[in-house]
Amino acid sequence: MGNIRDALFKHLIARHSGGTNILRIEDTDRTRYVPGCEEEIVESLQWLGIQFQEGFGIGGDFGPYRQSERKEAGIYAKLADELLEQGHAYWAFDTSDELTEMREMQQINKQPIGYFGGVWRDATPEQVEAARSKGLPGVIRQRIPRDTTIVIEDYIRGRLEWDSNTVDDPVLIKADGMPTYHFAAMVDDHLMQISHIMRGEEWISSAPKHACLFDAFGWDRPVFVHCPVIKGKDGSKLSKRHGDTRVLDYRSAGYLPEALVNFVALIGWAPGGDRELMAMPELEEAFTLDGLQPSPGVFDLDKLRWMNGHYMRQRPLAELCEMVLNFARSEGAREYYGKNPEENKEILAGFDLLSQGAEADPALFSKAIELGQERVTTLADFGVATAFFFQEEPPMDQAAVEKWFSQPHVPALFDSLLERLTASAPTEEECEAAIRDFSAAQGFEKMGPVVHPTRVALTGRTAGPGLFQLMAALGPDRMRKRLERAKTLLP
Repeated sequence: MGNIRDALFKHLIARHSGGTNILRIEDTDRTRYVPGCEEEIVESLQWLGIQFQEGFGIGGDFGPYRQSERKEAGIYAKLADELLEQGHAYWAFDTSDELTEMREMQQINKQPIGYFGGVWRDATPEQVEAARSKGLPGVIRQRIPRDTTIVIEDYIRGRLEWDSNTVDDPVLIKADGMPTYHFAAMVDDHLMQISHIMRGEEWISSAPKHACLFDAFGWDRPVFVHCPVIKGKDGSKLSKRHGDTRVLDYRSAGYLPEALVNFVALIGWAPGGDRELMAMPELEEAFTLDGLQPSPGVFDLDKLRWMNGHYMRQRPLAELCEMVLNFARSEGAREYYGKNPEENKEILAGFDLLSQGAEADPALFSKAIELGQERVTTLADFGVATAFFFQEEPPMDQAAVEKWFSQPHVPALFDSLLERLTASAPTEEECEAAIRDFSAAQGFEKMGPVVHPTRVALTGRTAGPGLFQLMAALGPDRMRKRLERAKTLLP
């Protein structure tokens, strides 16, 4: 979620300012390479509507845009050699055992942890050449200036300072010749004319290294923008228990992309005023870096559900019907909810009911979606919310049956409805009249004693869409069968 938020912020500032958003694949750490990850990244971004004007899979003037390919093109090696020649970098041949021992001694002596030179920072050219001639595996490290103050201006936090003696010398080129993020990303930022480095605040500790690297080359620094972390409502680090962490899981769970975009944009950014519901064009128009907050953003799943419900209610009915049906039949949704089949059995059963109902009676399916549209918060909710429309005998809430069917007026109510609702297609007004007339005849001041048992008889539930609307949607045949069934459950 943090990565997607950063990508969204970059899209918004680029669109707001008329700039260029670049998609670059940073794949230099091959130990963390996951097959299919690049495709998932691109699919996630496309689903959310995050657009790029240049980069991987698009093209542009600064390609290639995959760092492993840039490494093969010799881009990084050439610049690393420049740093070595100018004394801003050096070869180091420490073994893993030596590095472990170094860290242990630093911990024992309560010193800053990291590589601050060892024997190689000030090694002679002859010592370096001797190590290389022996074939010892070596890395190229950045020579951080000592006995000075490193200062950067962060757009959100302002002036940040470090004692350079506490900043360790990072590896720029690994023993296998692959550049690290500390080197490749900064080199690419310069060569691709990046104006703003927007990333999570966990990178603040690395900012002095990156600033020094720009300075060593004599390059202008981009604007550093370290976005706040995202936390759960309980204040802890965002994790699986707060919600899904894969973006495409939200698609499989039944969320709309515009809702997720709106929600994510407001985690750590404020548009000013009381605005919360903002579509992508509104976000693009309003987004400025001045709205970014230094305090952690909060991931509130309840708020996301509320936003998602809002955006679903904005969809035209025909479009929503198609979305619901495609979702119910999608492999992604079934696989997502199938991970916990017992917990999600109602949702999974709802998928089948929606699919079968759309084929058997398209008009009823459309009406069910229309009546459910005002009540649900995700696409996955529709199957459960509308199940009674498509079930031959909806499951009965036993507590509701015991409470309402035991009322003395209910047998007469069911008989009255069976007599009144004989039209081929009773209207909502006719259904309402049947309920009101019986209620008035019984002397009830309110219609609750009549509405509730009728709803339970027809749907098996105590809550749902408007009673008169659902009665008209069910039609006389379904109502007759369900009322006759309800009569068999009377005490």
